[in-house]
Amino acid sequence: MPTQDRRTFRNDFRRFFVKGLAVLLPTVLTLWILVKAYEFVDVAIAQPINGGIQFIMSQATPHLAILEQNFEPETAQIFKELEAQREDGITNATAETVRVQLRDSAIKEWWNARWYMNFIGIVVAILAVYVAGRLLGGFLGRRIQTRVESLLTSIPIVKQIYPYVKQVVDFLISDEKKIKFNRVVMVEYPRKGIWSVGLVTGSPMRAMDTEISPQAGSSITVFIPSSPTPFTGYTITVPRDSVVELPITIDEALRFTISGGVLIPSHQSIGEEDLGALPTPGAKEVSTNQSKS
Repeated sequence: MPTQDRRTFRNDFRRFFVKGLAVLLPTVLTLWILVKAYEFVDVAIAQPINGGIQFIMSQATPHLAILEQNFEPETAQIFKELEAQREDGITNATAETVRVQLRDSAIKEWWNARWYMNFIGIVVAILAVYVAGRLLGGFLGRRIQTRVESLLTSIPIVKQIYPYVKQVVDFLISDEKKIKFNRVVMVEYPRKGIWSVGLVTGSPMRAMDTEISPQAGSSITVFIPSSPTPFTGYTITVPRDSVVELPITIDEALRFTISGGVLIPSHQSIGEEDLGALPTPGAKEVSTNQSKS
């Protein structure tokens, strides 16, 4: 009896632990990705921009008297010590060098005392991306972008990476996607009896449409995304009456494909109890033999 209790507790613990992971893990992973993305932007983009702004402030403030009212006691003490060392001949630093060091230290102290100043780099980066988008949207900007992409695709190693990275980025965030999906359908592919989720991209080529049926506009082009990378797949052209439209959105269809069919829209899910048991090996043969007898 005690063994049965321990086994039940272990099974319950494992079941609820897995349920806890299923509930918490998506939230934790999402927060972790957001934090890591912010850290990357802060370290790789914001901090260099902030350092550049501080350098510009230092160069634009040549007179030490302008900053004296913002000096911290520690900075003033450092300045006095450097001045004393210079006067005693201990250091070869000139008065201007000492003033530059003091000015840089004062600017950093003033900057660090105001935590909100660290967001300037991120704001500047966002504005820079916006301005780049505006410039690249014009005729001259597109020509420059084409030249830069041609240069990148001609560099060894880079040309094996850049095109695929660009395809992924364009697929995920670009508003000017080369592929425009209209609706979600299911089609018998790759053979009869096997149904695949597809995305309608539009009308086919005239020659293909004519070959499929003499009636114009009787076929459509469908993109069959592959799992787990939906930006790759197969493009097929089929008669309009051979596809069935699904009442789900494009995003739901992509999540379904990426997850290998695990993430099913809630309004389309079927309970496990409704699936029934799958046939076991040899069951069909036994059933056939019984029918013959």
